[in-house]
Amino acid sequence: MDKKPVTFITGASRGIGKQLAVDYAAAGYNLVLVARSTADSPTKLPGTVDETAAMAREHGANVITIGANLNSAEECEGAAQTAIEHFGGVDVLINNAAIAPVGNTLDAGMKLWRLAMEINVNAPLILMQALCPGMIERGYGRVINISSGASVNPEMGRVSYTTTKRALEAMSESLASELSDTGVTINAIRLDLSVWSEGYVFTLGDRAKEMDFEDPIVMTDACMWITEQDKSYTGKVVTIADLRELNAVRGKTSYQQ
Repeated sequence: MDKKPVTFITGASRGIGKQLAVDYAAAGYNLVLVARSTADSPTKLPGTVDETAAMAREHGANVITIGANLNSAEECEGAAQTAIEHFGGVDVLINNAAIAPVGNTLDAGMKLWRLAMEINVNAPLILMQALCPGMIERGYGRVINISSGASVNPEMGRVSYTTTKRALEAMSESLASELSDTGVTINAIRLDLSVWSEGYVFTLGDRAKEMDFEDPIVMTDACMWITEQDKSYTGKVVTIADLRELNAVRGKTSYQQ
């Protein structure tokens, strides 16, 4: 019987999620990979969850892929239930998927605002509600919520993104306190530098040509380090700079496209 631990990753079709999937597979984890972009239903950006899965399987991982729209509570719950039915449970949950709508907030209406709230805040909560009870029952679990420096940078100009990322951090801290005696830890990484991903480059447009991107491998370092900490390390909101001071993350990298 396959006894490898299981990592559940959202936004796994490209960028940071793709890097995490391949590296967790190489580290001996089985995977549940969730994304909207699939081989049968690709989006306009390159990369699908099926392509990521193929790379992860090269490291011997048992991988299931789930095409899901995290805007839907039902699809979030369905993805979690599929993971439980296939593997019996999940050991590490990495809530990586997010959107950053553009536009003037006062003129934009509520559709995009609600979409950002659903994907950036509600989907992580729904997945934690579905997967953490099993972690509690087994006495072990690690939840890592991927936040952004935008959470404390209102000048970024994407109000829904800043608002939802700050909310994600507060939710991480609060739920960590609630689960402090369970063996399940909940932490957030506030990504405080420009890490290359197809989605981020698309969002930046022409500005991307002037950017010095770091390699997404730094996020593997960060997530893996948090995964390996004991149950006392919980309720933290940490940056890559914080982790570099602890020698938990390699020094400055440069993404070579």
